[in-house]
Amino acid sequence: MSGQGTVRGDDGRDRCPWGDRPSDYRDYHDSEWGRPVTSTDGLFERITLEAFQSGLSWLTILRKRPAFRAAFGGFAPATVAAYGGGDVARLLADRGIVRNRAKIEATLSNARAVLALDVPLADLMWEHAPDPAAHPAPVTSADVPAVTAESTALAAELKRRGFRFVGPTTAYALMQAVGMVDGHLAGCFARGAVALRRRRGSP
Repeated sequence: MSGQGTVRGDDGRDRCPWGDRPSDYRDYHDSEWGRPVTSTDGLFERITLEAFQSGLSWLTILRKRPAFRAAFGGFAPATVAAYGGGDVARLLADRGIVRNRAKIEATLSNARAVLALDVPLADLMWEHAPDPAAHPAPVTSADVPAVTAESTALAAELKRRGFRFVGPTTAYALMQAVGMVDGHLAGCFARGAVALRRRRGSP
């Protein structure tokens, strides 16, 4: 079965099929997804949200994002790394987020892994960004892979560094979310809207 190509929104713009409706998706698609993220807090947030999304709808995560930010101290790794058992109990009682003990405990562990790095998180991750020229723009959703050699390598390196809930599939979704890969379809207005920045020195 062939995948779906871009869809035209009521504003006349062609978008990836998932990015037109509802408005939560459209806002995220148009203004954030695929734009380069290089700040430590921003990357830690995306790692956390992608982990929590596993097995759930991304729409659920988007709508709970403000509550996640409040619950996890704005995703400042130093703040989250200092959480203890009382904080885990607090988070398990927080109806605003996804109350999954394994994922909550993994988030605390991942924050500590960020602090333990001997290189900036952005450098570690963006070292695995593929050469854009090596991957043609997907024409339909069927052309978008779930896993790549680069996401497999990134997942392995993150796990080696102590990160949890970062398998190759989650790592590829993460790479698309933070702009390491331009996952927008060839006909999407957002394709190439922000040039991909690779490796050290990205703003």
